[in-house]
Amino acid sequence: MQVGGIRVDAISDGTFTVHPKYFGADVPAGARPEFFARDHLAWMPIGCFLVRAGDRTILVDAGMGPDQDELPHGMRLVGGQLFAGLGALGVGAADITDVVITHFHTDHIGWLFDLAAEPVFPNAELWYGAADFEYFVTGPGDIRPHLRDGFLTHRSRQHSLTQHAVVTPGVTAVLTPGHTPGHLCVSLASGNESLLLLGDAITCPIQLAEPTWHSFGDVDAPTADRTRRSLWQQLRTTPGVGAHFPSLTTGKVNAATEWVAD
Repeated sequence: MQVGGIRVDAISDGTFTVHPKYFGADVPAGARPEFFARDHLAWMPIGCFLVRAGDRTILVDAGMGPDQDELPHGMRLVGGQLFAGLGALGVGAADITDVVITHFHTDHIGWLFDLAAEPVFPNAELWYGAADFEYFVTGPGDIRPHLRDGFLTHRSRQHSLTQHAVVTPGVTAVLTPGHTPGHLCVSLASGNESLLLLGDAITCPIQLAEPTWHSFGDVDAPTADRTRRSLWQQLRTTPGVGAHFPSLTTGKVNAATEWVAD
């Protein structure tokens, strides 16, 4: 997709199978059968976005990596496909100038460091919310040991953000806490066009129709709810897409408060 002079390509690193209980303990197993369409599960992507703006080649989120994770209720995260997508776009690891990490859940940082804690993207600057570093790397949050070691060892090219920050003209990291303490969204703007890359601040568009549905991974559920409500308002005028939106398709909220995919 094109946002003025900025090129954006969606890439899925793998699959996230989601049970209704992901959205809250009170959500019944038979809820929304059109969404949980196979074995009472929804099959959603593990989305990353390649943003090319000027001389910068920016990766927004780094997927699950060559890894998988079993979750309750038959849910599973399976990654490993990011480089197939990058290769199809003619982009290699050394071409990435920046990685903007929306948050530190495993399915968003999995390709950052290999098992020896060495950077997978050797030339990239890393951008992330400072509160996520404090919670996941030096605090109680769950993180793979090699990823923690990578963050601690390779600090010189990391940008730990306590406020909104411009990565490059037209690309801004915006603090949107709740899902995790330092969660970021990425705002793209060029010419008269704009786009919001939502990370997991909104898990999927069904939460507009079901506003009480939270996220299994919300660290601070009340703050996450407030952030979602604020983002729904922004999505009335600015298109957006989240990391687990079906087909990684952008859309907006219409006048009837319905999600309309592009």
